[in-house]
Formats: sequence, structure tokens, C-alpha cells
Amino acid sequence: MQITQVKPVTFDEFIDWYPENAIVRYELRRGEIIEMPKPRGDRSKVAGKLAGKLSAIIDKADLPYFIPREGILRRSEDTGYEPDVIILDETEISNEPRWDRGSIIEHGSTIKLAIEVVSSNWQDDYEFKMADYEAMGIPEYWIVDYAGLGGTRHIGKPKQPTLTVCTLIDGEYEIHRFRGEDIILSPTFPALNLTAAQVLTLGK
Repeated sequence: MQITQVKPVTFDEFIDWYPENAIVRYELRRGEIIEMPKPRGDRSKVAGKLAGKLSAIIDKADLPYFIPREGILRRSEDTGYEPDVIILDETEISNEPRWDRGSIIEHGSTIKLAIEVVSSNWQDDYEFKMADYEAMGIPEYWIVDYAGLGGTRHIGKPKQPTLTVCTLIDGEYEIHRFRGEDIILSPTFPALNLTAAQVLTLGK
């Protein structure tokens, strides 16, 4: 839902406006504040369990990564997003001038992996965010469509639960889709031994 505004809002104005104890999430898209569906029920469960699985892999492999409780990605002067799950590089976080003050990430190189769990506003994940995460230089982006909600141009026909992995190659995302017992191929986690079904059924 778009918030009523008199004029376009800048990213800094958005951060200053953002309610500290908001019960819903907000994102800024091209100067417009958008109320985002708060992860609930199965969607919340999928995001939480997936974060837990990836955190365990990070710890076991002793990788210099971490999953923050919250973080806002600054795409540009008028756009900012808050992914469902983000994995950050501890070796790069010192280059983020606004991290300590506001958990704000400005450099794609700090982000190892961004994950969106699809809800009714699936166009945001498959279209707006894919384009913007690509432009930011985020090396890997997952779209976890556990309910098969995305358009047929994204997940095929008949629709079915699909995990889309976007890998940045020469500045553009190369897209791979995984379903059922397909083993997920992840540049960030080359030793990942999970099938699409193991991720897509986390909410059940």
C-alpha cells in the first residue's frame, strides 16, 4: 500500500520518517513510501527457518558472514529495500558508513546474498527488486516462491513452487530455477547440499 505523500521522499527523509516501533515494514521505491506485507504465517516460517539453515552452514564452514536481524539496502537517493533475509560480509562492513547508526547498507559488495520470500506482491520480487539488486551489484539473489504465486513468465505453466537463483555475471543476473529434488546451486555456498523442495517446504 502506498502512503499518502505530498512530494517524492528522499532516502534520508524515509529513514528519518520510519517509525521506530512499526508493526509493519516499509520500503521506498522511486520516492514513494510503500507499506509492505509483514511476513506472517508460512511466509515468516520459511524466512526464519531458511535463515537458520544458512546461519548453521556459515558457522560450520567458519565463513566471515553474518545474518543481521534487520538491514535496509540503499539502492539510490530515492529507493531503499529491506529483504526478508540478507547475508553480509564481515570483512566489508567497515566500509559501510551508516551501518552502525542505522543498519544501512549502501554497497553491493557488502552483501553476499539477498533473499525475498514471495507473497501476494510477487511483481516486486521478480521485477523491481531483481533489477535494483542487479544494479547494486549484489552477487546473488534468491526468490523463494514456496506457494507458486509468481507470474507464468517467471515460474512457468502450470505454476508450481520454485526457487529462483540469480547470479551476477558481468554485471547482469543469470537466472536459474530449481524445483522439487533439484539440488540448489549457489556461488555463495558451493557446498550447499539442499534441494529446492527442502527449502520450499520449510513453511509446512
